[in-house]
Amino acid sequence: MSDPEQGNVLQLPNVCPSESIKPCRSAHFELVEGSQVVSDHQVIKVQEQVSRLGIGSIPRSITIILEDDLVDIVHAGDHIVVVGILSRCWKPCIKDVRCDVETSLRANSVRIKNAASTDSIAKEKYRKEFQNCWQQNANKPLVGRDVIIANICPKVFGLHIIKLATVLTVVGGCSHVDDAGLKVRGEPHLLLIGDPGTGKSQLLRFAADLSPRSVLTTGIGTTSAGLTCAAVKDGGEWMLDAGALVLADRGLCCIDEFNSIRSHDRTSIHEAMEQQCLSVAKAGLVSRLQTRTSIIAATNPRGRYAADTGLAAYAGIGTPLLSRFDLIFILQDRNDAAWDRAISSFILRIDDAQRSEVCDSSSSIWSIDKLQAYIGYVKEVYHPKLGQESMMILERYYQIQRSSDNRNAARTTIRMLESLTRLAQAHARLMWHQEVQIMDAVVAVYIMELSKATEAHSELFMSENVDSIVHANSPSDPMKEYATQERQVLEYLQLTELRKTKVDQEERVSVCKPESQCSRFDLGKWSQDPSLSITRQWDLK
Repeated sequence: MSDPEQGNVLQLPNVCPSESIKPCRSAHFELVEGSQVVSDHQVIKVQEQVSRLGIGSIPRSITIILEDDLVDIVHAGDHIVVVGILSRCWKPCIKDVRCDVETSLRANSVRIKNAASTDSIAKEKYRKEFQNCWQQNANKPLVGRDVIIANICPKVFGLHIIKLATVLTVVGGCSHVDDAGLKVRGEPHLLLIGDPGTGKSQLLRFAADLSPRSVLTTGIGTTSAGLTCAAVKDGGEWMLDAGALVLADRGLCCIDEFNSIRSHDRTSIHEAMEQQCLSVAKAGLVSRLQTRTSIIAATNPRGRYAADTGLAAYAGIGTPLLSRFDLIFILQDRNDAAWDRAISSFILRIDDAQRSEVCDSSSSIWSIDKLQAYIGYVKEVYHPKLGQESMMILERYYQIQRSSDNRNAARTTIRMLESLTRLAQAHARLMWHQEVQIMDAVVAVYIMELSKATEAHSELFMSENVDSIVHANSPSDPMKEYATQERQVLEYLQLTELRKTKVDQEERVSVCKPESQCSRFDLGKWSQDPSLSITRQWDLK
């Protein structure tokens, strides 16, 4: 019988154990087929979560022994809770070398703690607050949305659109399987290309805190093995050591200094970004690892941006990799006296009174735990589908981009339509919508066009300063701002009839009080149903 303390190695006897009168002097032994009793056995190594450790702490690891029904229930990158018995395992003895022993844990139970869903206790704690927030902003939903956006990386001034794009990336869309049986990813990817000092790294760190499961790394010194996986030899056997993308499965992977990764190492993440998995064939191990993660990357540009230079040359990143990012924003540090004054006042807290007034009037304080609970709740509960009107908006925008003479062939592929769908679904989740509405589709098109406008010519923002829009703070009147955005987008798409349809849908039926109590309203047509009195909602000017 194999001894667990000896590594489950079956020790051959020194002499024949036969009990016959005549001893057997043979030293050659053969296994009798069919006489052995075997059981499933697996050895894994678990490591402390880096996010739970202090700065400078090195995560410790321990060997876990799985047997029988516990074998193959966990995969690389999973967060697990193990209950077991501490045991010792002697390493093979070598002559004139001191014996070495290793502690391991023989598992009795293993529970996979899915980090994609936030702790149920935390969600229940804040659920009432979430409901009250949206009930208070039922007639002005974008005000409720901007309450959340205002609490995203509050130490960075402005960048309202960038913060919104960051939240949509963390929230993500809905994965599904198409008619051909292929899985379409729902996790969007975001790339920030900006001059030093534009707040990219702070946004990455805050985004990593928003996700219950996240990995934050830097491109300096990072190899393909560090991003994907590495084959390491342990105890005479080869095993796969998960990299950043595998560890961030069902979470978020933030990569700073993205252009510092060597070009041949960056190509290794193409499959992980689009197919959401990694096909591995190393050291005789053939496996497929899941990388269902969103990626937020930040990089410094190569010199000043010029439209004729091209985005690939400006960022130092290949076109195939750029096409896998749903949104790409260029943040330029231009000389603007008004912007410099606003930034300096914000940092030095010179204008404290005005800042506190704006904060009190436009948002309430949401802690990291509350934001994390909200994101986990909407990802678990809401799985919005495209409505008819939203589908028309996304299709028309995609068709216009494909037929444009100034289009970027690398960006205007079918991936653009999939990106629009993911962004619209993410915004619907953020707004507590069970279905993608016109508002969600308009915001998705608006953000996509802003992303395109920062790098090239945009027909939608021909007469506007795109940099001022990207760097701007939260609007004082989000509903009025959205009305302008909706008009711009629908006129650009030649879908103004959707605005009329929307106005007709807003003529809600409401029980009318006696005429003396509603004399300040102009009454519209009365309903044909005599049992119900209604008033038409008019725009009061």
